[in-house]
Amino acid sequence: MSQNMFNRMRQRLTLFYSLVMAIFLTVMIFGVYKSMEWSIGSEQAREILDAANDSAAVHAVYPHAQENLPDNADQYKGSHDRTFFYVLDNEGHMLNFSRASFMVEPFVLDVINAWSMESGEVAVFSKEDHLKFKHKLMMTARPIIVEGKTAGMIYVGKDVTALYNGLQKSMLVLGAFSLLALFMAALAGHVMSGKALVPLKEAYEKQRQFAIDASHELRTPLSVVMASADVLDNDPAITSPFLKQVIGDVRDEVKKMTKLVSDLLLVARSDNQKVNLQQERLDLAEIIEQTVRRMQPLAAEKNIELTCSPLTAVDIKADGQKIKQLLLILVDNAVKYTPAGGKVMLALDVKSEKSKVKIKVSDTGIGIAPEEQDLIFDRFYRADKARSRESGGNGLGLAIAREIVRLHKGKIQVDSKPGEGTTFTVELKR
Repeated sequence: MSQNMFNRMRQRLTLFYSLVMAIFLTVMIFGVYKSMEWSIGSEQAREILDAANDSAAVHAVYPHAQENLPDNADQYKGSHDRTFFYVLDNEGHMLNFSRASFMVEPFVLDVINAWSMESGEVAVFSKEDHLKFKHKLMMTARPIIVEGKTAGMIYVGKDVTALYNGLQKSMLVLGAFSLLALFMAALAGHVMSGKALVPLKEAYEKQRQFAIDASHELRTPLSVVMASADVLDNDPAITSPFLKQVIGDVRDEVKKMTKLVSDLLLVARSDNQKVNLQQERLDLAEIIEQTVRRMQPLAAEKNIELTCSPLTAVDIKADGQKIKQLLLILVDNAVKYTPAGGKVMLALDVKSEKSKVKIKVSDTGIGIAPEEQDLIFDRFYRADKARSRESGGNGLGLAIAREIVRLHKGKIQVDSKPGEGTTFTVELKR
């Protein structure tokens, strides 16, 4: 179990590191793309505005047809690569032009006919052709002022498809390199997280080994103390009620210590994956009935009604002793946290799935707060610490229950509402 725990921790660290790197690379790529788009677009816009201003100035001096333009007017018509312009009078008649490519000219004329931009404003227009190829045009418009009056409009633009396509390709290449960098970063994070967990593993192994050694060393003296208490309790020479009470208290405390040592040893062995299941065919209904009979005196002492729903024989392949321990833990936990006059109920569900069986242990006790329901299976965690100390709890019961369920490759869940009660559901394979 400890190895699985550290593996999960390592995976989470790697995932977190990879997520941080993915966010960083995404922000970086987006920032690079937007900055390149802005720089390229601003330069193209400046070029188009310069061409529009120059062409508007020339056509203001020579407002008539192309044959009336000066000889050097060609520099304002087509000196810019992929640049084009169209001059229209106030009635929309074409006065002059430097035509765009025949592939985009219909698109250009559509843009001019639907023009609604302010004078001097540069915009980018996109359109897909019948081959699904997207063309991009950057255009602006300037009025032609003759003697203080508007004599027409000149529309200047440039086919920037190649520029934007090149920008997109560069982003694809950058994205591919970023994915490679992310993979390398995840691999490095996995290696580094493994190295970071080495001291934790060593400390955890020392703690686990100490628990095993201490449990083994304590079992013998506890057995001696228990045997001595039994001898003293049966000694007819001891007649003092006070001494009898002291001996009884010693026996109770030794029993608690013995149970704690056994629990610690089981947990330590499960961490080292040395717990072997003695699987056999057994009747789960019979085990539930035995548990109810065994826990009945404890429930009656607290004036708690302990019942089970009508049971039918259910055969499963499992470790009988471990299943009995599991049920005792859940029922004992329910009785401890149910006030006098409450109810504890056991049920067996075999109808939901034929390959699985569900055991439910419900009570009308104090319940568990939602924020604590994910913590109650942790070792030594006690939701109500004061009541746990009073009842002799050590915070290992539910951790052991979860471990027993895990060993049987099952599931355990809790459903609880404070003040209304708790239901533990154990799902086992048949």
